[in-house]
Amino acid sequence: MSAACRLLFAALTCLALAACAEHAGPPDAQRDPLLVFAAASLKESMDEAAAAYEATGAAQVEVSYAASSALARQIESGAPADVFVPADVEWMDWAGQRGLVDAASRRDLLGNALVLVAPADADAGPVDPGDAGALLARLGDGRMAIAMTRSVPAGRYARQAFTALGVWEALAPRAAETDNVRAALMLVARGEAPLGVVYASDARAEPRVQVVARFPAASHPAIVYPVAKVSASGHPAAADFIAWLAAPDAGEIFRRHGFTVL
Repeated sequence: MSAACRLLFAALTCLALAACAEHAGPPDAQRDPLLVFAAASLKESMDEAAAAYEATGAAQVEVSYAASSALARQIESGAPADVFVPADVEWMDWAGQRGLVDAASRRDLLGNALVLVAPADADAGPVDPGDAGALLARLGDGRMAIAMTRSVPAGRYARQAFTALGVWEALAPRAAETDNVRAALMLVARGEAPLGVVYASDARAEPRVQVVARFPAASHPAIVYPVAKVSASGHPAAADFIAWLAAPDAGEIFRRHGFTVL
């Protein structure tokens, strides 16, 4: 190859490498976002927490919300989640028993309370959640909006609370079970159900509902939101994000949205 050809080849190679580098961008820009699977009740607070984490210059975060049961089964099926935040310890235990989450990264993050809500524009005063007659009278011809009582944490807490209070047998035929707690909240907010059972944080997030009762804490297991890294995740920011969620800045966000910080 002549000297001129070699020079031309070198010049073209440099141009090609420069073009590739420009297209590739900085290394951090090429990193996949951190994918968080979080319980539906965390929507507003986790959105704000994820944005605050990104603002520190850390990794980009994407959050997928659904019932804890649905998210756990998606992880089992190979969904590419990096961090799992269900609304109860049972689904985290379920995932842990199957090796789906990293036990060393697990920690209890948040707590919540269970409340009974009615539409905000309803002429509804307080009601005793342990008085079946009063609850049935308040329902009238309507139904009680509750997340699925056999699989979704909010629904399980509701069934356990009503059972402990001695009224579940009377109320069960009047339950309208939904895929997740936010769907139950929407039924009440739209006036399609006269009563519904949701978390205190859900009631705070939705101005179209009012709280008419709080369930005694002793009527159901403690409401705990654990967090853990998904075992199959190789994302370098997963551990850092979990640690940040437990830090004071994130704690202030969660408190503002009605959660307790554990």
